Amino acid sequence: MVITESIQQLTNDDEILAKLFWDIGLKKNCARVLVFMLMNEELTSRDIEKFTSLRQPEVSLALSDLMKKGWIDVVRHLMEKKGRPVKIFQICKDPEEIFQEIIQEVSDDYNRKMKEIERVKKIIKENKPY
Repeated sequence: MVITESIQQLTNDDEILAKLFWDIGLKKNCARVLVFMLMNEELTSRDIEKFTSLRQPEVSLALSDLMKKGWIDVVRHLMEKKGRPVKIFQICKDPEEIFQEIIQEVSDDYNRKMKEIERVKKIIKENKPY
C-alpha cells in the first residue's frame, strides 16, 4: 500500500532540478513528475497531483509521456472501497539509464540541427548573386 504520509514534497532544490530537466528538453510537467518520482518509490496520480501542485489532466499527460519513454510503469493496482482501482506508478529504469537516454536525445537533436544549418549555408552559397 502507498503510504502518503511518507511522501516527500518537492523542495527548492528539486524545483531547480525539474527546471534543469525542462531546460534540457523535457516538457515542464514531465520534468516535475520525473523529479518527484525519482524521490519516491511508489505513487498514485493523486499523490503526484497533491505534492507537485499539478492538476489531474497535467499529471495524466506527464505520466503518459513518461510511460511512452519507458521510464515509469504501473506496478500494481490498489483497490479502494468503491470505484475503479487506483494505479500505483514507479520508476522502472535506473536513473543513469534515463540520463543516458536524455543525453542521446539531446545529441541527436544537436546533430539534426547542425545538418540543417549546413544545408542552409549550402543553399545560400549556391544562390549568391555575386
